[in-house]
This record gives sequence, C-alpha cells and structure tokens, in this order.
Amino acid sequence: MLQYFIKQVHSGNFMRPSPRVLVCVPAGATQVERRAIKESAIGAGARDVYLIEEPMAAAIGAKLPVSTAVGSMVIDIGGGTTEVAVISLNGIVYSSSVRIGGDRFDEAIISYVRRTFGSVIGEPTAERIKQEIGTAYIQEGDEIKEMEVHGHNLAEGAPRSFKLTSRDVLEAIQQPLNGIVAAVRTALEECQPEHAADILSVGWF
Repeated sequence: MLQYFIKQVHSGNFMRPSPRVLVCVPAGATQVERRAIKESAIGAGARDVYLIEEPMAAAIGAKLPVSTAVGSMVIDIGGGTTEVAVISLNGIVYSSSVRIGGDRFDEAIISYVRRTFGSVIGEPTAERIKQEIGTAYIQEGDEIKEMEVHGHNLAEGAPRSFKLTSRDVLEAIQQPLNGIVAAVRTALEECQPEHAADILSVGWF
C-alpha cells in the first residue's frame, strides 16, 4: 500500500521516487513495532522515515498549544481502540488506550435496533446512523435529529422502515460511551493536577 501511494504522489516523475515519509503510530507502540514500521516504509521506497505519535499529530492538526506548559487532552477514537493522551511541552505526559472504538458503537446500534424495533440492519447502516444523528450528550434545548432507517423485520420476514432519533442513538451507545468516559476520568486523576486544571478549563479535542 505504501508503494502504491508513493507511486501515486510521484506519478509524473520519471525518476524512481524516494520521498521522506512521516508515519503516525499509536502512543503505546513498542520499539519493536516502531522499528518494523520504519523498515516497512523504507522497503516501500522511502528515503527517510519519521514517526510521530497519533495523539501528538492530532493535537498539532487541531492547533492545540503543544509547545507550552498548558496541558491539552486528545481523545482519539479509532475503529477498534480509543487513545486518551495529555500533551504538554512538546511531549505526551500521559497516555492510555481502551479497546473501545467506532466498531463497538456500530455493534451497539445494531443490537439496539434489533432489541427495540425487532429489525436487523447492517454495519454500513449503523455507521451512517452514528455519523448523521449520533451524539454523546443531549441537554435541554438541543435539536433532536431523526432519520428514517430501512431494516429487515425479523417477525414479518420482510423489509421495514422506522424512525430513529438522537435520543435513541445516545441510549444505544451508552455502554461503550461509558467506557471512554471512564478512561478520560482516569487520565484526569493520574495526570499532574496543573494539567488536569488546564484541561477542565479549556476542554479537550
């Protein structure tokens, strides 16, 4: 895959491409894993390979003050895991990961629809529901979004449409969401008090 993208970037170049490559890695990646990533990139044609932890890359992309003493928190929700990191003075001062990610949210929505509406939906539909009307918090006055969903009714053995709202999705994903909230609470408890105060005053990304 790396070879493919390198060729795509340099498709108009008659010379053999040999670019510098920056690769994002999980904050908890071991030295063995980091070395394997570097060797793979060099084997794909990279001249130089630089590694950056994913939370740091996300913080820089969000223009957080990573070079200052102010503590910034990044919550990186991937497909299978979520990383929680606290960043200060160009370094990651705390990081942890939990095996909860977007896939678990999709599974929770599928389970909720089956249990509540007696219908079956696939993963693509669950992901679309999550992206279009999903929410982690609803307060008074918030707009409640809704969408029509097409599924397969188990009792009737036929296609059936029904409506889902943001409240439904919030109820569906409560269990995996609580797991991520617990990881954030642990991070606030274990990081430096000054960093925790910074995060509580400005929020997280």
